[in-house]
Amino acid sequence: MIVVVIILVAAYVYFALVLSTIAKKLKYDKGWLAWIPIVQFVLFPILAKGKQKEWPWVFILLVPIVGMVFAYIWSWKIFEKRKYPGWLCLISLLGFIPFVGPLAGIANVIIWGLVAWVDRK
Repeated sequence: MIVVVIILVAAYVYFALVLSTIAKKLKYDKGWLAWIPIVQFVLFPILAKGKQKEWPWVFILLVPIVGMVFAYIWSWKIFEKRKYPGWLCLISLLGFIPFVGPLAGIANVIIWGLVAWVDRK
């Protein structure tokens, strides 16, 4: 149980670091939102569209399948803004395939880290 909690906290900190770094690199001044649980998802439509008034779109995430589709669309746009191929966000979908899932999860963590900390020209 303790190991699971440690892994979850580490994943949360990593994802918050990734989102706040991406927000900073995309010149969004409220990157600190990445550190607030659940509120961090407000950054997805904002960073994808580049407009600060897009935060109400986050409520679409409450609709199960539609929310997931929009999360992928926003991730795709964020990846492209950072000059990475948008389709890289779809690698996490491989997580639904047995035996491939753990590798897809690791790949997704690495890809988000690259998008955040490695600048492409």
